[in-house]
Amino acid sequence: MFRLSIVTPEKTAFEADVKSLVVPGSEGYLGVLTNHAPLITALKTGRIEFRSEDDTVTLMAVSGGFLEISNNVATILADTVEMADDIDVERAQAAYDRYRKRLVSAGDAETDIDLPSVRAAIERAKNRIKVYKESH
Repeated sequence: MFRLSIVTPEKTAFEADVKSLVVPGSEGYLGVLTNHAPLITALKTGRIEFRSEDDTVTLMAVSGGFLEISNNVATILADTVEMADDIDVERAQAAYDRYRKRLVSAGDAETDIDLPSVRAAIERAKNRIKVYKESH
């Protein structure tokens, strides 16, 4: 077991001992077990998965941040994070549809739309939908 803390700018989203952790690192998903070597890495938008002592698997959607591991403590500093069971999938689908329309309209004419921001919003919405569906 090792300590996992998941923190956003607004709150501590999770803190407890876990058996394992899988996160979306900048170079792909990576797994963490007890006594992992010290590490700092950027996180991409994706799924956080961790296993508690009783083997319960918990999924969360994350939209980027950093992971630090040292002395059997894993700390995730996330831009945003949401438990799969807390995701409002209808709201996520509406956001996905809304941003897809913006992207399509940007391709049709000259516009002031910030394309990288719109693409990132689409990716976040898709991720939230995917994590929700994987957990249900």
